[in-house]
Amino acid sequence: MRWLAAVLALSFAAGGAQADEPPPAEDKALPETVRARESIVVTATRTEEKAKDAPPGLVVVSAEDLERSAAPTLDDSLRLVPGFTLFRRTGSRVANPTTQGVSLRGLGPSGASRALVLVDGLPLNDPFGGWIYWGRVPSEGVERVEVLRGGASDLYGSAALGGVIQVVTRPADGRPLLSAEASVGNEATAEGSLSAGGRKGDWGGRLSAGGLTTDGYVLVDDEHRGPVDTAAGARYATADLRLERWFPGGRAYARGRFFGESRKNGTPLQTNDTRVDQAVVGALSEGPRLGSLEGRLVASTQVYDQSFSAVSADRTSEALTRTQRVPAQDTGVFLQWSRPAFARHVLLAGTAWREVRGSSDEVVYTSGVATSTVGAGGRERTFTFFVEDIVRVGSRWQVRLSAAFTDLLRSRALSTTTPLVGGRPPTVTHFDDVALTSFDPRIAASFQASEAVLLSASAYRAFRSPTLNELYRSFRVGDTLTLANPDLHTEDMWGGEAGVRAQVGKVVLAGTAFWNETKEPVANVTLTQTSSLITRQRQNLGRTRAAGFEASAEARFGPAFFVGAGYAFTDGVVASFPPSPELVGNLLPQLARHQGNVRARYEAGRLRLAASVRLTSDQFEDDRNSLVLPGFASFDLQAAVRVTDSTEAFVAVENGTGERYLVGLTPLPTVGPPRLVRAGVRARWGRDPRP
Repeated sequence: MRWLAAVLALSFAAGGAQADEPPPAEDKALPETVRARESIVVTATRTEEKAKDAPPGLVVVSAEDLERSAAPTLDDSLRLVPGFTLFRRTGSRVANPTTQGVSLRGLGPSGASRALVLVDGLPLNDPFGGWIYWGRVPSEGVERVEVLRGGASDLYGSAALGGVIQVVTRPADGRPLLSAEASVGNEATAEGSLSAGGRKGDWGGRLSAGGLTTDGYVLVDDEHRGPVDTAAGARYATADLRLERWFPGGRAYARGRFFGESRKNGTPLQTNDTRVDQAVVGALSEGPRLGSLEGRLVASTQVYDQSFSAVSADRTSEALTRTQRVPAQDTGVFLQWSRPAFARHVLLAGTAWREVRGSSDEVVYTSGVATSTVGAGGRERTFTFFVEDIVRVGSRWQVRLSAAFTDLLRSRALSTTTPLVGGRPPTVTHFDDVALTSFDPRIAASFQASEAVLLSASAYRAFRSPTLNELYRSFRVGDTLTLANPDLHTEDMWGGEAGVRAQVGKVVLAGTAFWNETKEPVANVTLTQTSSLITRQRQNLGRTRAAGFEASAEARFGPAFFVGAGYAFTDGVVASFPPSPELVGNLLPQLARHQGNVRARYEAGRLRLAASVRLTSDQFEDDRNSLVLPGFASFDLQAAVRVTDSTEAFVAVENGTGERYLVGLTPLPTVGPPRLVRAGVRARWGRDPRP
């Protein structure tokens, strides 16, 4: 670590404070929606830039949007972003966390995310499995969410195959602010979140915390459930403490994050628990000569426990089949530099080093008796170096040239099976070390055709390395057993997109057409299927292709009324798979071709109303396209009344029609939530950056 300390020390000595530039005068000639976009600064492209200059594939979900959502969780709120999907149709309040992998643009939805989720640049993806613990983000601490759709390995390396979701939290650089929200609802649901922070002199800090508890609901539909089926519920708590100290030309910071949850997964014997602890230290230096230089160290540990069972055909009893403990450690070093150069260029370079260690320690049960233990796992080291040049060509053109070089080493991988009966010796399997490199370039250009029209296009390459979970951990959901595969290869993708963003009167329009082809994507391939058990294994398909387009429209009519709509068409199919040619042409499982939404808000005086409708077309549960999940529509509503200048009361309704739409076939039919209603209060004191 001496080299990092030396670089940071040098940057502190060389960096000087820059004079603050006066804010630009507001252009009253521009429509209100354009002026709002001009003021937003986004960071999902690793450099700060105005949202108006960002690609049309970038969607900014403001704190206002999240607050007006009827859902209390971040993942359910983000379902209104066209192209955003989770592996299952069930949200994180009741779904097993291993099914909460996020996918953008239909790139192989599965438990392992095909998109990188960040909180202020810190990965939220589980280091062992790639899924997302959405509850780790206290809602009151969020300032905005940036969803960058399309391959982003050129700046973020592995895990950013389909894009990046950047959660930006509230800063600690303003006057004191305290905000809180609490609500209760049916299904014995209660949630709360708070954020408090500010700055005094050279010191600042912020504490954000939250939690949720719910008894949940029975996942199995009425026709198939039995005495063994119980409600799937959860409870979790999270905290995020950040301390900062400013000095001439920069600041240093330290951060600690905690998360713990406990879940019931639909039967008495199926449960899981998780604990995650993370520590971060870093510093940022800015000066006119050196530019901006940031470095940080990240270390986290976690433990995930889960139990599995086999349920009788009449669903009157169950027997424990396996328990798992998955400990993992994640350590990383990050360094990034950027600086304007040569009048028209902005240069950026950085490096990231990460080491993940994880294992799956299991006890196997037969007829209720522990018969063997199975241990598997390994270590993965990743080094990424990335560069970017943003060039202004004339007054209307902007060109981006970027690339990343990634070196990955997977080592010390083994599997040990130890019989507990019969006196047989353990079986140990050692896996060869795996070393690979990836070069991921991107070229992008945008053209400001007029003050109201921006055109853009890009071409890129991206990749994803299989997670340790996909390589070494098997699991069972219902009557579906999915086997690990230590011989999985890297997913490689080439893609491109072209988009337009335009202002027509009071309406802001955006549309992006895209095409992606992925070589050797990891999929759950069905090996055998009987009336009592479906057996699948993670395998590399030959190629898949995902093509389609995303469109959105937003308009604000005066200060009181806002309306928006979004639509995504995604045609994701298997293009080749020599071992099973019958799969060619099949739609990728867990992918809906059509997604759409309409949302509206009305605010006048002390009253605020918000409503949204989300529509999803048919999709398939399996690779054979034999298990169909029909499309559905979900209606949400929120009404709020300002009680005082600092507080408001609200009522939120999710799935207002109460339709129990199908969310899974394992092959047991499982259904989504009933009508969910909650009531609560919000309070804020001090300066609030939210509208």
